[in-house]
Amino acid sequence: MTVPFVGATSSNRVRAAIFVDFDNVYIGLKSLDPSAAERFATDPGQWLDAITQADEAGGKHVRFLIRNCYLNPTVYAKYRTYWTRAGFRVIDCPSLTQQGKSSTDINLVLDAVDVLAGAAHVEEFFIASDDADFTSLVQRFRAADRRTTVIVAGPVAAAYRQMADTVIQSHDFLALLSGVASTALAVGPARPRAGDTAKPAAKKASLASSAAVAVREMVKAAEGPIKSAVVAQRALSVDPTLSSDWGGQGKFGTWITRIDDGIQFAPIPSPGWVWDAKRFSQGDLPMVEDPDASFQNQIARVTDIPALSAVQYRQILVTLADKLAETTNRSELAKLVRDECLASDVPVARSSVNYVIQGLIYAKVTLVSGLSSAELARAWVGHVEGMCRVAGLQLDKGEAAKLRAWTGGGLAGQPGKG
Repeated sequence: MTVPFVGATSSNRVRAAIFVDFDNVYIGLKSLDPSAAERFATDPGQWLDAITQADEAGGKHVRFLIRNCYLNPTVYAKYRTYWTRAGFRVIDCPSLTQQGKSSTDINLVLDAVDVLAGAAHVEEFFIASDDADFTSLVQRFRAADRRTTVIVAGPVAAAYRQMADTVIQSHDFLALLSGVASTALAVGPARPRAGDTAKPAAKKASLASSAAVAVREMVKAAEGPIKSAVVAQRALSVDPTLSSDWGGQGKFGTWITRIDDGIQFAPIPSPGWVWDAKRFSQGDLPMVEDPDASFQNQIARVTDIPALSAVQYRQILVTLADKLAETTNRSELAKLVRDECLASDVPVARSSVNYVIQGLIYAKVTLVSGLSSAELARAWVGHVEGMCRVAGLQLDKGEAAKLRAWTGGGLAGQPGKG
């Protein structure tokens, strides 16, 4: 028995559930844009956040109570860890017939019907699949007076499309995966959240801060688009407090686009770019993603290590070895390292320094004077390799070498060598 839909709360917060037919969407995207398919598979949090933000632009604040991903582990097991890290429950749906038909359909339908009848009272269902077999499921949602959004990566049957309240077509989805907000997803003017009445002043102040001024000057004077990590580090070097929630904006991408109408940001191609819209356009961005940057972003997403460059990691490790002669107090050490990195024109956030120090402690390193930067690098790299293993991320020899060179800043050498 299902409970009739009673509408969103007064604050327009919507309880939602999303069910992703991974195989269907991935195959559909791969036929349109292979790089977009990989972004879909390796960074689900990015496009899910984009969908949420598009809804927020219309005053609807979606909270995903349930996130389910259904995939064939025989073919796509390597992508599991990315979805797990993004908060999805991953359901294995292996092939059960000689024709290779997986059990995704039946598992997805059973789970969705259970949620429909559940006590959580989900108000909106998101189905990522262009499989018209789900038309009956969408009809079931509609009969229970629940909203439905369908995300498709290919042609979709008319009945399936008409039954849904919203359809995110393949071209809109590709735009989201490319870091471009599609106007088709905006459903109305933004409205402030309930309880946020005290925040606008703080948010406005963050957009007029010294960090914002420094970033504006940097972008306006640049000879072309700048890597977003460089811009973010510039902002953090001026105002380290931004690292918590970017002045109330939540994310760097939101903050950077709101400090000035003339500044644009795109997370794709990796590692993300910022530019002066009056002098440049998205056409001035690199056409091909840097393979190393893409690899580094994937590792950072899976392990949560700071998404720094090899130069920044090297600077942290070299400076850390040097400053251990002055203090072993963790708080003082992190500040000294952060300040020295800034003075060396390789700015890093104090939170990033703290993360490396914490990793070294987890690696059973006793932080005392006399440790070399190479010793610290080997221990830090070993810790990162361990996190990759725990996350289920399997690296081949080439990827392992790239990981050591990157996170060790070129100081770690080969395994087992000094």
